[in-house]
Amino acid sequence: MRGGNYKAIIMYECSVKTIIFFGVFISNFLQFSFASPISTGDYNKDFFITWSPSHVNTSLDGRSRNLKLDNDSGAGFASNEMFLFGQMDMKIKLVPGNSAGTVVAYYLTSDQPNRDEIDFEFLGNVEGQPIILQTNIFADGFDDREERIKLWFDPTKDFHTYSILWNIYQIVFMVDWVPIRVYRNHGDKGVGYPRWQPMSLKVSLWNGESWATRGGKDKIDWSKGPFVASFGDYKVDACIWRGNARFCRGESSSNWWHLPKYNTLSPSQRRLFKWVRKYHLIYDYCQDNLRFHNQLPKECSLPKY
Repeated sequence: MRGGNYKAIIMYECSVKTIIFFGVFISNFLQFSFASPISTGDYNKDFFITWSPSHVNTSLDGRSRNLKLDNDSGAGFASNEMFLFGQMDMKIKLVPGNSAGTVVAYYLTSDQPNRDEIDFEFLGNVEGQPIILQTNIFADGFDDREERIKLWFDPTKDFHTYSILWNIYQIVFMVDWVPIRVYRNHGDKGVGYPRWQPMSLKVSLWNGESWATRGGKDKIDWSKGPFVASFGDYKVDACIWRGNARFCRGESSSNWWHLPKYNTLSPSQRRLFKWVRKYHLIYDYCQDNLRFHNQLPKECSLPKY
């Protein structure tokens, strides 16, 4: 290939990526400009500490919070309210250095025996190896829906925004507004989907060395501790549960996430989603025939958007 043609192709690819990212940014900017978040931005007001207060450090203005893990304990916090549908965004900076065996969890859960749950789990790794982002979904108490990706940046160097869009049509996991996973509501086809149980938003840092890194082969090196994960600006724009599912499921200006424009990915989001799947996906339960004895879950053969 001649040098001029090669440069032209590289410039074209860069231009396309710039346009895609800019389009996603504008789309999200407009969405949040007209939304009315129900969160205050103050961790002390919107959340309560669920365990080990001595391992939780919150800034004086309540706008940021750190969790610490040592060989005594990890820590966690949870939202004061429960929600049924909406969008949650949180800026997170993960544990730096040798974080093997540690797990940072950021998730929605109903805490019922047949619980619904929507999970971000960040699996620590030995120094020099990337942190793995695992997502999972529980519906009516059943999970086994794990996917894993390697991020396209170092999530320990700076804060990045991790988002969950949850509506009656789909669940979209996003990283800096890039959709990394879509789980569609195929309830009409007998596929489980979180749609009835209200959920609280929870965050924790804990010891997962029995499974988190290389299936438990790499344990936590406590001499490298304490391990600290940091949490910055967040936004919760969701339907607060007051016992009326019909209110939260209804389409209205306040329930903007149910509007028709959010019933599937936009064209620019689809391009980014395909990019993530092609270059960063390292595990998808829908491709694991051995695990499911060649009987993959029903949703694996159904459209994602």
